[in-house]
Amino acid sequence: MSYVLAFAGSNSSVSINYKLVKHTATLIKGEEVRLRDLSKYPFPMYSQDAEKENGFSNSLVEFNNEIANSKGLIISVNEHNSYPSAYFKNTMDWLSRIDSKFLADKKILLMATSGGGRGAIGALEVAEKMIARFQGTVVESFSLPHYNDNFDEVKGITNAELAEIHAAKVASFIKSIS
Repeated sequence: MSYVLAFAGSNSSVSINYKLVKHTATLIKGEEVRLRDLSKYPFPMYSQDAEKENGFSNSLVEFNNEIANSKGLIISVNEHNSYPSAYFKNTMDWLSRIDSKFLADKKILLMATSGGGRGAIGALEVAEKMIARFQGTVVESFSLPHYNDNFDEVKGITNAELAEIHAAKVASFIKSIS
């Protein structure tokens, strides 16, 4: 367990949550960070029939193994109508079928962002409960509101106050896995 696994719960090729995760990964010093773009993972919609007929895909098993072998996770969840996306829920459903405690003993920095003023806080709250169900521990959470006003792909978080809060939460997360 020598790396931090970082991903967004989105299958969008232009995910703002993935951009936030990617920026956050650059702030991690002294630890290997494996950044995964879930838009490249072809997880079908979960159903008992699909599981019975096809079992678990190689990409799902590999992703599960990466989670199991990580020392911590950085996850940013996207929001659709105040809830995490169906894609994130679907991914969690598949992973939980391999092992219902697939997040056991994992320390997690949980984040969310959106274009609105709530910063995907609804999705963040639901995802935190979901993570607890699978035995994960959210050590820090961070919400970035008004993504388009507060984030630049080159500079990162441009609002000084939010950048300071984010940096403190990243530092706390790193301390929890050290």
